[in-house]
Amino acid sequence: MPAPTPLPGLPELLDRALGAYLGLALGDALGATVEFLRPREIEARHGVHREIVGGGWLRLAPGQVTDDTTMSLALGEALLACGAGTLARHADGRDEAGLWPRAVGDAFVRWWRGRPVDCGNTCRRGIQRYLRDGSVAGPPSEGDGGNGALMRNLPVLLVTLGDDAAMQALSIAQARLTHHHPLSDQATVGLGRLAQAQLLGAPGAEIDAMARQWADTHRAFRFEPWPGRASGYVVDTVQTVLHALTTQPDFESAVVRAVNQGDDADTTGALVGLLAGARCGARALPARWLRRLQPQVLRDITDQTVALLALAREMRALRP
Repeated sequence: MPAPTPLPGLPELLDRALGAYLGLALGDALGATVEFLRPREIEARHGVHREIVGGGWLRLAPGQVTDDTTMSLALGEALLACGAGTLARHADGRDEAGLWPRAVGDAFVRWWRGRPVDCGNTCRRGIQRYLRDGSVAGPPSEGDGGNGALMRNLPVLLVTLGDDAAMQALSIAQARLTHHHPLSDQATVGLGRLAQAQLLGAPGAEIDAMARQWADTHRAFRFEPWPGRASGYVVDTVQTVLHALTTQPDFESAVVRAVNQGDDADTTGALVGLLAGARCGARALPARWLRRLQPQVLRDITDQTVALLALAREMRALRP
């Protein structure tokens, strides 16, 4: 097993991790207003949509987030409930009882029973299947090619930072509880590597080159030229996210670029926010957007990020 990559100092790492998690929530809250609209409809209603105002088809309060953020928090709760020992055993292939995926299933059931503001159809089907028969993965399905597993994976990336084998094992297990599709797997792991490189401090130019190289290898996700689709299909989502990330100079412009393409704008906004937020850090996030985010969401994300980074250090001690 390769040695884990060294981590940056705690202040820098915490800034980047909070930048990623808060960036995800900000992109989610901004994009939810224009979810399912077409670009020309957004332009007619908002001009360039760049302020967190709520509304949209879900009739959200300003600063309210959707399932992109709340499922991420639920996944983070599952990681913390498991603890480092169980997670390390799963990463090493010794989780015979399936404690990690069952913890994910239980966390998603609690989340779903809490009446979230939104839940995608594929996520709902997977949670209902788990409730019905206890299975921690559905059979491979062409209907599972959505972005629901990808959008919520940030807590896994924080806990496994610098440990690629553990990242893959935990990411795929959480993904397949609801999404069992090769393109979902590829996207979840591929964008996970990009996000972790950002969190570890790789320069922006290096990340852009990594994104292009990955898309050249996984050709379904090629994003140059951008095909112009921003739907919930995982290929469309990834192409839109990487297009915005690699063509825009800063966090705000990248997120604004993504959400103004409409369609699944909360998820494309959330994923661009995650990646661009890991690049710039929490201190560089737009202050006016942070002031609009609901205070409880801000507290939950901050508390969980600190706890996940502590758990990451425990994991590294068990996987030298």
